[in-house]
Amino acid sequence: MTAVLAVDVGGTKFAAAVVTAGGVIQDRLEVPLAGRDPTSVLRHLVTALAGGGVAAVGVGTAGPLDRVRGTVSPVNIPAWRDFPLTGTLSSWLPDVPVTMAGDAQCVALGEWWRTPATGSLLGIVVSTGIGGGLVIDGRPWLGTTGNAGHIGHITVDPHGAPCPCGATGCVETIASGPAMVRWALTNGWEPGPAADARALAGDARRGVPVAVAAFDRAAGALATALLTTAALCDIDRVVIGGGVAAAGDVLLTPIRRALADRDGMAFLRRLRVEASTLGRDGGLYGAAALALGTLAVPA
Repeated sequence: MTAVLAVDVGGTKFAAAVVTAGGVIQDRLEVPLAGRDPTSVLRHLVTALAGGGVAAVGVGTAGPLDRVRGTVSPVNIPAWRDFPLTGTLSSWLPDVPVTMAGDAQCVALGEWWRTPATGSLLGIVVSTGIGGGLVIDGRPWLGTTGNAGHIGHITVDPHGAPCPCGATGCVETIASGPAMVRWALTNGWEPGPAADARALAGDARRGVPVAVAAFDRAAGALATALLTTAALCDIDRVVIGGGVAAAGDVLLTPIRRALADRDGMAFLRRLRVEASTLGRDGGLYGAAALALGTLAVPA
């Protein structure tokens, strides 16, 4: 039975799985990144899962990345700048083809592969950072360098906070989990033992005003980016995954409300926003789809 190794490189954790051509996850591992060397974590996952032999490797990674050179420079992994990710994996697994795309692009690919649909799709990861990926007319669109759809670094507030990417007022400075928590704390949020996005979502669900305001603010930034993308690419579906998206309707409802307030042109009113049906494994399914060649990836 053909099986591939799918790898999901995130800002706070790495995950990997052995996935069959039929889309069944056979083995899965996840390792938090805090305090660990990212290259050592990656090697641990590959050694643990690929020992039985895999036909190919697919990687979904936080960006930016360069598919032509095979390098990555994840904003939230300072130790990796122009890191030769595909070359490193190839050196550990000789004669095994390796391909990669952005983590949110893999979420989009995974949704398209495991929950087939028509039209065009934007997949988003809302977590430590914010990334995006596009499937246009049934084909993944990665762009020349592999960074197409990267909506986390669309500027939505030119006078806003500086972003680690070097720009100002990016979506990520407002709607990522850490950004939402920082804003809430600055504006009087009094969390319990854990001051994180999950706790903030819990308080928003209970109606704590500052927590609700933090999610409304994030939803407004995301809605601006979604409508910008929809206006440019004529997408009709947005799928949101990632740790912050686990808040469910606490995030989705204000996004939909913000979209309804701003979707002036008729074709933008087609836009549907929904949570990923694949949960934490969306990126792994997409990475597996890349490796399997289930979806034709533009060069």
